[in-house]
Amino acid sequence: MQAALILENGMVFQGRSIGSTETRICELVFNTSMAGYQEILTDPSYAGQGIVMSYPLIGNYGVNEEDDESRRPWAEALVVRHLSPRGSNFRCQGDLDTYLKQYHISGIEGVDTRALTRLLRCQGTMNAMVTTAEQTDWEACLAQIRSYRVEGTVERVTRQAEEVFPAEGTASFRVALMDYGVKQNMIRCLQKRGCEVTVFPAHAPAQRILDGGFDGVMLSNGPGDPADNTAIIDEVKKLYDSDLPIFAVCLGHQMLALATGAKTRKMRFGHRGGNHPVKDLKAGRAFITSQNHGYVVAKESVDPAVAEISHVNVNEGSVEGLLYKRPNCFTVQFHPEASPGPMDTEYLFDRFIENMKGGRN
Repeated sequence: MQAALILENGMVFQGRSIGSTETRICELVFNTSMAGYQEILTDPSYAGQGIVMSYPLIGNYGVNEEDDESRRPWAEALVVRHLSPRGSNFRCQGDLDTYLKQYHISGIEGVDTRALTRLLRCQGTMNAMVTTAEQTDWEACLAQIRSYRVEGTVERVTRQAEEVFPAEGTASFRVALMDYGVKQNMIRCLQKRGCEVTVFPAHAPAQRILDGGFDGVMLSNGPGDPADNTAIIDEVKKLYDSDLPIFAVCLGHQMLALATGAKTRKMRFGHRGGNHPVKDLKAGRAFITSQNHGYVVAKESVDPAVAEISHVNVNEGSVEGLLYKRPNCFTVQFHPEASPGPMDTEYLFDRFIENMKGGRN
């Protein structure tokens, strides 16, 4: 079946329908990863977005239950050059097209995704529609696309009740993890370091964590504009004002910055992929990181009396990490838990463990 990708600037890319045939409007972003499409689709940070995979062959190793990073995929749409009709891998449990249909994700193949990626890099992230329907009212179609906004996504992706994940072996620490769109591997990274992890819904009051006897708190990744989450930011500030060790990632990093007086801004096309170089300024070395974000902490808004910039993006110098003057508190923009991507920065989980040990002392 024929399908069309219609951009808010009026450009149209023709292709073949994959996945669901339902019409979807989304914020269109691109990801440069060569593998990990299942982890990408199930990353809650993609809620409200359509994903353009710049690598041309997608679906070649199929899908399986173990690679899901959350309870379901959250992306609205998937745009690929070529979708492999079957997966070839000893872990394969099904094909990607069936997976997309199962979760009502609309998609299109046969698109020149590298040309589309260049367009998004030059003109910036834009809204789009994936549809199999013929458009009879072009102006109304474009107006509908242009009026779309990613909002209310944290409420959509967060769990609704507390959930406890036991440590691997003897539990040495109890960690409260705020679920703004957490990926499962973040929980696993804590479990294998001897942490019992209690995951809280996004709007859980800070006092519940402060009264819970936890050794530390993590603020997770998640979707959307961080500034939209005013009620959550108020609770994050209460956690910051306590003496609990804090480690925050991506959206959590941005919301803690907002809670302490800094500002965030939307990037032209964001960072999404598994090959983004980040420099740790204290260590004096660069690491290759997994990233997925369209907003960033504005460098000029960081008060040096509150925090210092600890990591920067090697490509364009944007803020990738903050070390707070308040004891035992640091945050990063990238994903140290990877999935998919390199595990170069898992050492940050070890730093969090050391901070919890110090907090006890």
